[in-house]
Amino acid sequence: MCVVFMKFTFILNSMNTRLTEIKGKFELLSESFKKVLYEDDVIFLENMRKKNVPEDEIKKYQFWEWTQGVGLFGFWKYFEFTKNENYLNILKEYYERQLKIGLPGKNVNTVTPLLPMCFLAEYSGEKKYLDVCAEWAEWIMKDFPRTKEGGFQHITSDSLNEQELWDDTLFMTVLFLAKFGKLSDKKEYVQEAIYQFLLHAKYLADRKTGLWYHGWTFLKNNNFAGAFWGRGNCWVTAAIPEFLSIAGDDCSFAEKRYLIELLKRQVETLAKFQDSDGMWHTLVDDNSSYKETSATCGFAWGILHAIHMGLIESSYKICAEKALSAVLENIDKNGIVGNVSYGTPMGRESKDFYKSIPLKSMPYGQALAMLYLIEVMKEQ
Repeated sequence: MCVVFMKFTFILNSMNTRLTEIKGKFELLSESFKKVLYEDDVIFLENMRKKNVPEDEIKKYQFWEWTQGVGLFGFWKYFEFTKNENYLNILKEYYERQLKIGLPGKNVNTVTPLLPMCFLAEYSGEKKYLDVCAEWAEWIMKDFPRTKEGGFQHITSDSLNEQELWDDTLFMTVLFLAKFGKLSDKKEYVQEAIYQFLLHAKYLADRKTGLWYHGWTFLKNNNFAGAFWGRGNCWVTAAIPEFLSIAGDDCSFAEKRYLIELLKRQVETLAKFQDSDGMWHTLVDDNSSYKETSATCGFAWGILHAIHMGLIESSYKICAEKALSAVLENIDKNGIVGNVSYGTPMGRESKDFYKSIPLKSMPYGQALAMLYLIEVMKEQ
């Protein structure tokens, strides 16, 4: 009896130690959030200047891109989880600041900050937020550049990407359209979002592995270099559960079943390619490519989220929790998430392109770590 009690006490103490470590990393992430949110993306800004974009316009893009949008979404979820009003105030301050500066041109990436704004509008009832969301959602429905078959062309702030579908689009734009559709009771918005998920799956989900290609071009009818890019895949792992949570009953039984089966197939293969230390590589199926933290967090978050929603088997919890130690190790004493790959354009000719993307602290890296740790905390 004494031995059993001692063993139980040891396990309990180990769990408490790990929980304390997770909470400590949480605090570090929240404390560093504003610093990373307002950190200049020098490469992006210089690229805009090379395209002769006026400085007044560049200022509008400076902190309103997908990088900030994903960061803000993670921070919104952090507020939801903690109910700490200080975090809510940080979000409000951001949007007040940006609305005063003026919003940039509309594209896939500049839509992204509207997803957390939509949640904030729902929570606060602020009409000015609702009005901005309504304007951009209407633009998506009526004026968004389209590919063949009505897909959302992955137009960005610095590239048209003519007739191209990218897996990023589902998280960056389609989730917002679905959320605002639910909020404004515009079912046609949600139905359009469902269609985009189905169409992107048609051209990006690989039949052999269940992994997703980074992109598809209707001009050449191929998947570019054929890369199973890590973070691109994690947008899908994360987006499907989040989308189903948002869409609710507006998603038919058949549509929901189809998306769940896509997710199951992808996760089954992801489990096979997870490294022994719990990380995933920036090219999922290529262990000669570097291990990458944002993709690892995105996969683990999406898997746990799906398990908590009852979408996939709980046996995959082992896979998601296996990543925890490595993720915690990649959050430094200043709360900065390391080994995060920088924003990644399309690898058009060679998979080796993805191996050359530099590592840099980014708001989306911070957010994906937060989102993962929130799901882990739900397990405690």
